[in-house]
Amino acid sequence: MRIGLVQLTVSDDPASNLPQTLSFVRAAAAQGAQFVLTPECTNALSSSRDHQRAVFHHESDDPTLLALRAEAKALGIWLLVGSLGLLTMDADGRFANRSFLLGPDGTVVARYDKIHMFDVNVSETEVYRESAGYRPGDRAVLAKVGEASLGMTVCYDLRFPHLFRRLAKAGAQILTVPAAFNHLTGAAHWEVLLRARAIETGCFVLAPAQTGFHPETAGKGRRTHGHSLVVAPWGEVLCDAGQEPGIVVVDLDLAQVQAARARVPSLLHDREFSGP
Repeated sequence: MRIGLVQLTVSDDPASNLPQTLSFVRAAAAQGAQFVLTPECTNALSSSRDHQRAVFHHESDDPTLLALRAEAKALGIWLLVGSLGLLTMDADGRFANRSFLLGPDGTVVARYDKIHMFDVNVSETEVYRESAGYRPGDRAVLAKVGEASLGMTVCYDLRFPHLFRRLAKAGAQILTVPAAFNHLTGAAHWEVLLRARAIETGCFVLAPAQTGFHPETAGKGRRTHGHSLVVAPWGEVLCDAGQEPGIVVVDLDLAQVQAARARVPSLLHDREFSGP
């Protein structure tokens, strides 16, 4: 399977972000990618809840999703829309951070709402409360990309290995981690966590990321780490996209999944225990 990762530097304006996203998806498909993946917050990154409320849409009429569905169909590819910020009907007005798997006919094959919210104090000047604007999901999702089984996660989910193990034990061969990873935590933890999740599960891990400085019309902007990665089931980094927007294309040999699990069958070795 040939896959393509799209690395973006989005602003807080979905309309201005979409043309480059489409261009990169087309470029990956032109290089033979059958499965193309975009990062978390493909439509926009913003720290202003009022601005998000003004530019986000409901799933049914979101322009980014509609355009990417049409593009998947036109190109005949599988497309993971890493995530979109979407309006919901929730009484508290919180948004959804939702990942979509699109089929080659442009249909939505699977949806996953990010479970774990990024509520952290990275530094004195970088404080994040994702749960103040986004409601968390409550369901793990396993889907099919052709004959391959895919487990869907988003960004901060990466720090919760039980989710990845559960997906792998349910049959996942590929795990997706679209992200807008903070530049400070990314430099310290991004690669090692992705490699750990691949090694623990014997899965390919595909992690398309946001990169660089993201300007905002209503806010100070933020920086993300970049370095979109593809990690093999034995833990090797197959590609690193660096810090510039663009694409990387990689061939996956899914036989490596079973080979890695045969060498270290840890998914079969869980034991019940007591304590602490």
